[in-house]
Amino acid sequence: MAAVKNISPAEAFALTKKGALIVDVREHREVESKSFDVPDVMVMPLSRFGTSFREIPEKKKVILACRSGHRSASAASMLMNQGYKNIMNLQYGIMGWEHAGLPVKKEQSASPLSSLFKMFRKEA
Repeated sequence: MAAVKNISPAEAFALTKKGALIVDVREHREVESKSFDVPDVMVMPLSRFGTSFREIPEKKKVILACRSGHRSASAASMLMNQGYKNIMNLQYGIMGWEHAGLPVKKEQSASPLSSLFKMFRKEA
């Protein structure tokens, strides 16, 4: 069986513009703080991957991603063992993606003072 193809963040981004699907295998709490800002992303935590992977379309190019590329490599291997053909692993994960300057969504963390300002702000 062929090895999983690792692709760079730039290659992955180019593929998403051509319709590839990113499957993010990080846990929900990780995705809530930082996520891929591309149109076609499916979040499927590795902790439930074994029971949910059939939701991933077999005919589409799929890029597996995680924080650094290790968990997604495991998920990619599993998909290939299940007969999926167009599977790639995002080398360096979302860390590499962000380092390359590619679009990410980050959770807006409120300033500690913002809640105080809200409490004491007078409504007009």
